[in-house]
Amino acid sequence: MRVGLITSRADHPVLAATAALLGSRAHVVQALDPDRLTHVPAPRADVYLLKSGAPRAVALARDAERHGAPVLNSASATARCQDRTAMADTALAAGLPFAPTRTFAALRDLASAAPPGGPLVVKSRHNRKQDVVARVDDAAALHALARAHPHEPVVVQDFAPNNGWDHKLWAVGDRLFAALRRSELAPGDGPSTRPLAVGDLPPGWPDLVHRVGEVFGLDVYGVDVIDTGGGAPLIVDVNAFPGIREQPGAPEALAELALRRAG
Repeated sequence: MRVGLITSRADHPVLAATAALLGSRAHVVQALDPDRLTHVPAPRADVYLLKSGAPRAVALARDAERHGAPVLNSASATARCQDRTAMADTALAAGLPFAPTRTFAALRDLASAAPPGGPLVVKSRHNRKQDVVARVDDAAALHALARAHPHEPVVVQDFAPNNGWDHKLWAVGDRLFAALRRSELAPGDGPSTRPLAVGDLPPGWPDLVHRVGEVFGLDVYGVDVIDTGGGAPLIVDVNAFPGIREQPGAPEALAELALRRAG
């Protein structure tokens, strides 16, 4: 069986371990770097793993789908998670506990609006590396952020009080993985991670993760959840094909899922 990895980072730990597992079973794994391929269609495979949300990567995935090959995750589901406005609209329309979200065409437009009545979370509308993710507590901080990124399209959410830890919840098909990571919006010296057993999650949270997968049409995904008190979850982000680093069993789960989907 041929497995295509649509990614510019085939050496990513989870992908590399998955490729090694598949190779040990005599399957052929081929990395397809969207930044290096000079043509579409890409080389044909029986199943593809789409570990990139870049436009060219999504285009390669769409071409594979047009030729009948399964792609994990689908091109449309991946693209939806790259647009935080579409992400919020999808989640809220399905009744998921997602932070209410407003969209501004440019950060300077947000700064020109009425002053914030409380702390805000400002994020780039388009999910990418080194995008804007910031907490602003007053008009002065908002104007400073707007001067640094005046033309950046953004989404805005009211800051929800929490304990400063994000619950990083990952799904590979039916398998769940979890960790605690210090929020980048929390004061302190920087992010840190703590182990978290799926069995220690508040009641209903595993079902919530699976529901997110159903709503977004995702196979491999991450859900960032904060506890707003008493185990009440608030979803703040959904990621298509996250890293799932240092999670024992994740490469095995991914290899098995790829083979099942390939049929």
